[in-house]
Amino acid sequence: MNFALTTLRLMCLAWLWPVALLKGSNTQNQRRHKDVYLGENTRHKHGGRIDFKMKKSDSTKSLLIKSEQLLRIEDHDFAMRPGFGGSAIPVGIDVQVESIDSISEVNMDFTMTLYLRHYWQDDRLAFPSSNNKSRTFDARLVKKIWVPDVFFVHSKRSFIHDTTMENIMLRVYPDGNILYSVRITVTALCSMDFSRFPLDTQNCSLELESYAYNENDLMLYWKNGNDSLRTDEIALSQFFIEEFHPSYGLAFYSSTGWYNRLYINFILRRHIFFFMLQTYFPTMLMVMLSWVSFWIDRRAVPARVSLGITTVLTMSTIITGVSASMPQVSYVKAVDIYLWASFLFVFLSVIEYAAVNYFTTVEEMKKLQKGKLPVSYNANQAMAYDGCFHDDIDVSPFPELPTTPSTTRTIPPRASSTEPPPTEGTRLWRKRSMGKNIRFIMSNSYMIDSYSRILFPVAYLLFNIIYWCIYS
Repeated sequence: MNFALTTLRLMCLAWLWPVALLKGSNTQNQRRHKDVYLGENTRHKHGGRIDFKMKKSDSTKSLLIKSEQLLRIEDHDFAMRPGFGGSAIPVGIDVQVESIDSISEVNMDFTMTLYLRHYWQDDRLAFPSSNNKSRTFDARLVKKIWVPDVFFVHSKRSFIHDTTMENIMLRVYPDGNILYSVRITVTALCSMDFSRFPLDTQNCSLELESYAYNENDLMLYWKNGNDSLRTDEIALSQFFIEEFHPSYGLAFYSSTGWYNRLYINFILRRHIFFFMLQTYFPTMLMVMLSWVSFWIDRRAVPARVSLGITTVLTMSTIITGVSASMPQVSYVKAVDIYLWASFLFVFLSVIEYAAVNYFTTVEEMKKLQKGKLPVSYNANQAMAYDGCFHDDIDVSPFPELPTTPSTTRTIPPRASSTEPPPTEGTRLWRKRSMGKNIRFIMSNSYMIDSYSRILFPVAYLLFNIIYWCIYS
């Protein structure tokens, strides 16, 4: 009986064996055709490159998942700060300034690029490690844990660099110590004082503070004291950086309390050479150019007037250009004092010629009325004195006066007979009063130019000495 059952089973296996082989070959053929179909589709999609379907998950994702499991991120609520309910958590800060990109006097701000690094301890992120080595992560893990909410006080614009990835680094040590570094460019306010511009020194600061946590929850401090602030080699076009130093303090808000605040202070001294070339030297040359008119004949009206007007307009252009590049402040700057004083000197040189021309005209009119002009005086000379032709003046030749000894010098009658005549040995020159001096100069207008050649340069030199002694 057993033999019969065994024989029957063998016959069934012998009959089913070819069918199983046929099905196996069909399955292999179908799988091969499916792979070829997938390969062809992939080739069409990717330009001839064959990418077979990966059965395993992405290694980066699996590594990140393993890291999250190692740090036990899902086991804790990272919306709370470390040690919530206890004392304030200390967060150390150090900064490396990469560059100061720009300093704007018009907007009163500066732009700085820096590496901001935070140090604190979070026992929730401690992990076992046989070699005591840290683990480094990027911005993907930072979004899942607690980090200090440090912001820049008085900042206008700021952003984290994101090329090619976000410039964020997180380094976790086995004992729970954390280093969080970020690369930021920030534009912040700098209250500048331009009363000594451009011979000024500006003191600017970048202020760091926690936005949500006051001093009872978070304590900011400089990680390494004065060595916490480091700078690269920074070169600015218009400023020289005299000093970089950190400091700290407290800030009070009436509704939220006291907050720890850190300061990055830097002192900027302006380079004067640029303004010497663009402002001071051209202004000095314009003032000196206005003095040239003192050596031009007072009868050359077009030359002296055009020279005076040209220097006045040039000074106006310089003042307008300097004012356009400066903020509209309500106080007087040092450069304004120099420019307006120089403009006054140029303007006075024009007024000086107006006085010379007027007194010359008055003098010649008096001579015409008294008939003391020479015979050779003609209409062209009359026009040259004040720049216009006088048709109503009779410039006909006067009879030549006899040249006898009695008429060589005309002595005007004395005003009073009480003054005794000068005796022998008495000086003919007497000290005149101020009014007589003025009348003497008015009657001899050519002396105004002579005095101006000395008074104007001496006064301008004295002004420059006083100016540079005060502001330099």
